[in-house]
Amino acid sequence: MSGRKKPATDPVEINRLIWRTVERIPAGRVATYGQVADIAGLGRAARRVGRALRELPPGSRVPWYRVLRAGGVFAFPRSSESYRRQRRLLGEEGVHLVNGRVDLQRYGWQQTLDELLWSPDA
Repeated sequence: MSGRKKPATDPVEINRLIWRTVERIPAGRVATYGQVADIAGLGRAARRVGRALRELPPGSRVPWYRVLRAGGVFAFPRSSESYRRQRRLLGEEGVHLVNGRVDLQRYGWQQTLDELLWSPDA
């Protein structure tokens, strides 16, 4: 028997797994939906990450706004309240947009070796 965990299949557990992963993104850093899915062990399930973030309970402290589409763009239309809120929250953490994008090279979350080796979700 291997020491690897079985992938989660229960939708509630998948949401919790995604939320725990997003909670690990440090202030001032961002990750893509695909990156979160990969770190959570869900492979190429970027859309599933988006669904889990939409299903956050009211009042949740999970920093959903730190998760972006590939290329560092927001998933919300520029004219939406959600776009303005995400931009404001990231700006408060020192993450800024240039030409409508967040520079993933500058602000992207890169897990440390300690996080990779010792994280309880790893």
